[in-house]
Amino acid sequence: MHSGPATDTDRPSGDRPPPEGPAGSAPATGAEGAVAPVAESVSGPGPEAGAPPAAEPAAAAGPARPGRPGRLRRTGRLVRREAPRSALAAVSGTGLALAFPPYDLWPLALPAVAALGLLTRGRTARQGAWTGFAFGLPFFFVLLRWLHVIGYDAVFGLSVIEALFLSALGAGLALTSRLPLWPLWAACLWVAEEWARDRLPFGGFPWGRLAFGVTGSPYLPLAALGGAVLVTFAVALSGALLGSAALALARGLRTGPRTARDGRDGPGQPDGPAGEEAPAGQDSPAGAVPDPSAGPSTGPSTGRARPAAGRAVLPRAVLPAVLALAAALAGYAVPVPTDPDDTVRIAVVQGNVQQPGMDFLGRPMLILNNHVEATLDLAREVEAGREERPDLVIWPENASDLDPFRYPEAGARMDEAARAVGVPILVGALVDHPTKEGYVENQGIVWDPESGPGASYTKQHPVPFGEYVPFREQLSKVITRLQRVPRDFYPGGTTGVLQTGPARLGDVICFEVAYDEIVRDTVNAGARALVIQTNNATYGRTGQPEQQLVMSRLRAVEHGRAVVTAATSGISAVVRPDGVIDQRTEEFTRDVITADLPLRDDTTVADRMGAAPEWVLAIVGLLSCVAAIALGRRGRTDRRG
Repeated sequence: MHSGPATDTDRPSGDRPPPEGPAGSAPATGAEGAVAPVAESVSGPGPEAGAPPAAEPAAAAGPARPGRPGRLRRTGRLVRREAPRSALAAVSGTGLALAFPPYDLWPLALPAVAALGLLTRGRTARQGAWTGFAFGLPFFFVLLRWLHVIGYDAVFGLSVIEALFLSALGAGLALTSRLPLWPLWAACLWVAEEWARDRLPFGGFPWGRLAFGVTGSPYLPLAALGGAVLVTFAVALSGALLGSAALALARGLRTGPRTARDGRDGPGQPDGPAGEEAPAGQDSPAGAVPDPSAGPSTGPSTGRARPAAGRAVLPRAVLPAVLALAAALAGYAVPVPTDPDDTVRIAVVQGNVQQPGMDFLGRPMLILNNHVEATLDLAREVEAGREERPDLVIWPENASDLDPFRYPEAGARMDEAARAVGVPILVGALVDHPTKEGYVENQGIVWDPESGPGASYTKQHPVPFGEYVPFREQLSKVITRLQRVPRDFYPGGTTGVLQTGPARLGDVICFEVAYDEIVRDTVNAGARALVIQTNNATYGRTGQPEQQLVMSRLRAVEHGRAVVTAATSGISAVVRPDGVIDQRTEEFTRDVITADLPLRDDTTVADRMGAAPEWVLAIVGLLSCVAAIALGRRGRTDRRG
């Protein structure tokens, strides 16, 4: 505690210039060191054994302190100082992207989450925000690389926008890193980040949620209890606990052989104010939140006590590691309901397209004819006795590239297919809006073999810049590619529960499978099985169809429903209620899947709890940031007193 006038160490962290050593040298704080291992870069290297503490500039007598260096010099110094940490963050973000399809290396999600927690630990909120951005930008760039069919500028632009959410996450992780139980707050902050990204901007873009990257892991059954939110929370908690274990282990190994007698850098040494490390050679200010992984302070240690202190730290690494393992294996204790109340025989038709990419449609009626011909082939197999007649047939999104109500030839071909197979077909078609000129609706329509078109569902969440253009008049003048979206899709206002033959199906169209509330509302409205009508032809062979398919796996477990994915060019699949893929097609092939689809009426705990777990965990994460800020301010006030 300083008794004299306030010095630089008494100012708020955002206003204090970095302490400097000799002219031209890097700052003295360990948190801002240049190149160090992760554990060192987190907690900061202490002074060498026996080295005297650095004299504080304010206490030194002599000539006035030289003026601050120029902005360019300070910027260069900042870049050099942050480069190693930023590089580690970028590598970690890339590792997280590899946990997702098409790579499917889900265990990488845990060290990636742990690394972000360690790299932001002991940093200011501003420094944490930069580290989070350095983590997020390569993560989304690799994850969303399938957008390169539109242009790499689209990949980069969307990656920057999404990385801003991880920047906010990094700031929150830095703020809460000094609080007790910090791995718990870190997991809540991951949920809060996904909560915001699921909704903002333009209705949100939840691609890249931790839950979507671990569907092949023991975490998946947790979705039946708390949905994608609980899976994300468990993965983030496991990763943060592993980071805590690694930090405790590193401190134990670092302090074990030390023989310094000044007591600094030991396992009981508290850190600086919340969100900032204490500078080397300076005591921790009163009121600072102590590092929970460090344990109670025992005062200055002797050379003989150092090895014992190191050995005492090692057991503290075991508890968080065990808790991380428990979070990972908790899913095995969750019962996933799969017993059907009934079954229905279905056929999923994948008619295929002529080519992948932006121009997949080809000439008018081409895609529709492909699906009609595949359905007629199925009808011939049924008539020959080689295939059991299905109870209903499912076509994908955009199976008809023409409005069947406006173009009679399109409606006539649908009639032909339905009458040939003798059962209703759930078709996907683009339909002109009946009252709003210039708008189109993306619909699933039940087409009966006798009465023709019946009940329909209109996609509730059109994709911004893909199915509608926000600020069209202004942006289309600047981004000419937006003119390739000639008309805006109009959103529907009801859930997609459709009676299709003997089955009450819940229709969800394409990217809507990524949004919790749309799928949950459909199940709670009475859907006994889910159908994902999708058209991934634009992004064929890019990994995007695989990324969407794992969402179907998670939704199956979350809602205890079988999920049918019907795609124009693949991947079409049937997923059982336990998340296991029963059948799937290859991309860019004409194929028909037939299966006995289980129908269920019971709802899961996740369905009954709704969005409550997400809101609770997100609010807890935000409150932890408020607490960290309040404790940091109290510490600075105490020092001034």
